[in-house]
Amino acid sequence: MSVPLTFLGLLERAPSHGYDLKRDYDAFFSRGKPLPFGQVYATLGRLARDGKVVVAESEAGAGPERKRYVITDKGATEFETWLAEPVEAVPHLQTVLFAKVVLALMLGRDAEGYLDAQRSAHLRRMRELTEVKRTGGLVDALLADHGLFHLESDLRWMDLTAARLDALAETVRS
Repeated sequence: MSVPLTFLGLLERAPSHGYDLKRDYDAFFSRGKPLPFGQVYATLGRLARDGKVVVAESEAGAGPERKRYVITDKGATEFETWLAEPVEAVPHLQTVLFAKVVLALMLGRDAEGYLDAQRSAHLRRMRELTEVKRTGGLVDALLADHGLFHLESDLRWMDLTAARLDALAETVRS
């Protein structure tokens, strides 16, 4: 997730204070990993330095002045370009999962036991995401579905790999 580009999108919607950007980012994009305030203001500082946002006005408050940030034409153009580009469809050809299976086989270790343990971890996470779908709103449900589909794909791969462990063992040991 690109925090700077996400902020530009949120600012295109409306000028905002850093606190408001953090709140909206956390509500829609962070999913249990809130953005630290330090990262919010460091990101806004870089966006301002690069001419993608400007401070429109400051408001006095009990603490430091609250700055309202506004996207510039340069920032809007960068955001529009990013939004129009499809996300790269990266097949995960070198995953940790694959590396662990191959290394276990190369070293004569229990690759099937590793796959079983990983399958259990995936199923546990799938139950958690299913609960999120059941109890959360639409945003949570869609994000949970995305995670579930990836986990289902991994499970299919694990089943296929488990069925081919003997052949894979011969290949990696030769």
